Amino acid sequence: MEYKGCSPRESVQIDQACEKVLTELECDFVGLALQNTDGPDVKWHYAAGNSNEKYKRITVRYGKGIAGKVISTGRPMYVDNFPENIAGKALEYPIMLAEGLKQAYAVPIHFKGIPKGVLLIGNRSGQPINENRQSTARDAARTLEKKLNG
Repeated sequence: MEYKGCSPRESVQIDQACEKVLTELECDFVGLALQNTDGPDVKWHYAAGNSNEKYKRITVRYGKGIAGKVISTGRPMYVDNFPENIAGKALEYPIMLAEGLKQAYAVPIHFKGIPKGVLLIGNRSGQPINENRQSTARDAARTLEKKLNG
């Protein structure tokens, strides 16, 4: 399933952008989640470095999971040493469980000024995501915003 309003050509560009972020940041996983146009649910649409296809079946409610929290607050979120350092239960972080991530940094992506998507970078090893990589992820999110906003 693709986000409504994304042509096949744009879809390929977004996939390529995720792959580029994966390579540039030397991280293990890059994912892009978007809020559905016809409801509050948030779904993972694109991934690079994924270990399986489970991300395609993950849907979270607005305000839940990493993607839902980032979209609802409009602020980045850093998860360090998962599942030890989290608020709530590990099951509330399905993307972390599905991909075996220990570290993640998620940045909101805005559509017409409103947070409607999330770019997540993650590591399966215990390697933290430093400020330099977080800054690069924020820049990548701005680039994706431009592609998605046309």
